Amino acid sequence: MTDPKTLLLAALGVVTAVFVALWSRASWRHLLIGLVTNFFDTLGIGSFATTTTLFRMWKLAADEDIPGTLNVGHALPTVAQALIYITIIEVDIRTLVLLILSAVGGSWIGAAIVAGFPRNAIQRGMGAALLVAAVLMVMTALDRFPGGGDALALTQLKLVIGCAVNFALGALMTLGIGAYAPCMIMVSLLGMNPTAAFPIMMGSCAFLMPIAGYQFIRKAKYDVRAAIGLAIGGIPGVLVAALIVRSLPLYWVRWLVVVVVVYAAISLLRSAARGRRLAVSSAHAAVGSRG
Repeated sequence: MTDPKTLLLAALGVVTAVFVALWSRASWRHLLIGLVTNFFDTLGIGSFATTTTLFRMWKLAADEDIPGTLNVGHALPTVAQALIYITIIEVDIRTLVLLILSAVGGSWIGAAIVAGFPRNAIQRGMGAALLVAAVLMVMTALDRFPGGGDALALTQLKLVIGCAVNFALGALMTLGIGAYAPCMIMVSLLGMNPTAAFPIMMGSCAFLMPIAGYQFIRKAKYDVRAAIGLAIGGIPGVLVAALIVRSLPLYWVRWLVVVVVVYAAISLLRSAARGRRLAVSSAHAAVGSRG
């Protein structure tokens, strides 16, 4: 039975979100996307691929602004996830801190690079990122991840490898590749208990997303309205999933997500190819007019 205090806190989160939503300029679609994607993110499906797909489906943000919007908008809901999972799941504090610092370092460098990418390059990068996400989701649905072990800490060479991989994952987060599935694979291959992926992944994201988000904010490479909607809708989604629902049979949901993510990836790659052809045609036309 759910603790009455938990229900009260969840209700407070929902009321607060509704108030801020009415006060802010975020649309109901932004809020709904934040609520749904962060609800499922808390249960282990991830939020970046699904948010990118829904943004493109409803044309809620320009392609070149999506990576920044993901990192800025999902930052506060991810902080909420981290506070919950770091508290309830045991993991060695030294391992957790070093992996978090590695992810933050990767995100700082990655955000500085991605924020300067042109539209065409971002479309190609996100298309490739979504295809990777789809593959990882298929592996999850088919239960093909390594089983892992019982360790709650990494030492010596395994710790160095873990830090290096988490650095790369932090950099890739800034392009729109979610960290949940890759982090789960990493900790399992290194012999850790797979549940340790939750505080490691969510702790890493909770620190790196505000820091990476600052880079996108500074360069104005994100959609303010969409980011506000994700944040406002996302926090209640996290609280409901983590404190009330806690677990769901997600098999068919994963396959549905795979289908829509692959569709979005193909759409992005086609848009990038079309933009490249137009750029080449314009360049040839410019050369011909000068001749």
